[in-house]
Amino acid sequence: MLRGIRADLHIHTCLSPCGELEMTPQSIVRVCQEKKVDMIAVCDHNSAENVKSVQKAAEGTGLKVLAGMEITTAEEVHLLAIFGNEAQVTRLQTIVYEHLLPGENDEDLFGVQVVANEQDEVEAIVTKLLIGGTTLSLEEAVEKIHEIGGLAVPSHIDRESFSLVAQLGMIPEDLPVDALEVSALADVEDVKHQIPGADRFPLITSSDAHRLDEIGRVTTTFNMADTTLEEIKKALKRIDGRSILHAGESPC
Repeated sequence: MLRGIRADLHIHTCLSPCGELEMTPQSIVRVCQEKKVDMIAVCDHNSAENVKSVQKAAEGTGLKVLAGMEITTAEEVHLLAIFGNEAQVTRLQTIVYEHLLPGENDEDLFGVQVVANEQDEVEAIVTKLLIGGTTLSLEEAVEKIHEIGGLAVPSHIDRESFSLVAQLGMIPEDLPVDALEVSALADVEDVKHQIPGADRFPLITSSDAHRLDEIGRVTTTFNMADTTLEEIKKALKRIDGRSILHAGESPC
């Protein structure tokens, strides 16, 4: 049976240098339950080291946690990679780490990069420059994501920085991505009319939460049978009655 499933597919944790330290696994799960979000994707900058902890923290709660990452491509485009399981995103993380630009994180400038376990205990501090870019081109990154079995979704295409449109000046005709993400600052229908080519793709909205109060501020409601990546893939392609019911401001 198909039902409306509210998803926030772009949430950062305390691993992202620009994410608040309050974005711990247990806190993220708690707020998602309070705001009646059914599924999320953990998408930290150029890393997936907190994915497993959030998944473990969500066990038994009914919240589905997809494994993700927000890659910064060589063009400085932010690109969401969303997978069905942690093993897949770990494969991508190995590739991304091999292509990270050199340098170490400046905690005073960018913030601490915390790996936490499911009990919110600090496991490690990542010193890699996660806020920086990679040498992976947009085309290469999308290809790697698809090879591993994930969804490739350019982030916040309406923003004036680190977006597909801001960095490339357009949406390429042959762009082989699965959807485009609209930020919490824009209206999906406006974006369809204001950005040439945007109406050729499914449009989703996500919170891009870096603080707890941002979780679920916008969501995408899918008409699906279950909270799985395969169901999202069907919804984006409108297969077997699956679809996007609503993308925009959260009622909560």
